[in-house]
Amino acid sequence: MIFIIKFITYLYINLHKLTQKVDKQGFKWYNVKMKSTLILIGILFFLFPSAYADIYKYTDEHGVVCYTDAPLGKKADRIIKEKTVSPTPQQKAVRIDSQGTSGYHSIIHEKATKYSLDPSLVKAVIKAESNWNERAVSRKGAMGLMQLMPTTANEMDVRNPFNPEENIEGGTRYLRYLLERYNGDLTLALAAYNAGPKRIDTFGTVPPITETRQYVNRVLSLYNGRLSYAFDGETPKQKRPEPIYKVVLQDGTVFFTNSPLFKTNVARF
Repeated sequence: MIFIIKFITYLYINLHKLTQKVDKQGFKWYNVKMKSTLILIGILFFLFPSAYADIYKYTDEHGVVCYTDAPLGKKADRIIKEKTVSPTPQQKAVRIDSQGTSGYHSIIHEKATKYSLDPSLVKAVIKAESNWNERAVSRKGAMGLMQLMPTTANEMDVRNPFNPEENIEGGTRYLRYLLERYNGDLTLALAAYNAGPKRIDTFGTVPPITETRQYVNRVLSLYNGRLSYAFDGETPKQKRPEPIYKVVLQDGTVFFTNSPLFKTNVARF
């Protein structure tokens, strides 16, 4: 790019010298020089429509106007700013995905091994839940890579759900708990991960919720592994999470507790 600009500048300098030798009619040759300058600039843009480097204009010691993308200390004015193209959502997703699968690889394998799960399953859940965005927050308040709800994060001892290692630890532990709760049935465990165990217990199967059904199908298509787990007892069975209660006081104050001491306005999660 620099070579071409210098070459065009060289052509202009020689054209400038030629016009100085034959400058008999004043303004007519001035017009010729101006036109030649525009033509040279046009050639530059025609040859390099996708070259997005900044272009600078300066006048050298001989009074010649020069154009370059590397002013090299010259007192130059930027006349064309580099064109920036914002990445598309698809490009962003690919960037996050590629970064996530490599950056979190060791954490995922460590936690999956700890809870006797397939690392590919954990990766599939992360992909479906947050698309590898560790700062993701859903409309319902789910947070982080594995989209832990506040109550779930609390139950899994996750203090900072935006910390990748804590989030993956909590999400993997919760997934293991759900698999044990539903006797190794991965389909039901995934449905519970999305819709909550209460809905699975109510319907006895994947609930008729479009979002949940789509979620289960997406994870299974990404995972493409076994649909049932049989734990041999090597890993200690996960303790059932302690229930969390939402309490609304008479003045409208809302707080969460693990002690069901209040008899009214209590909702269990």
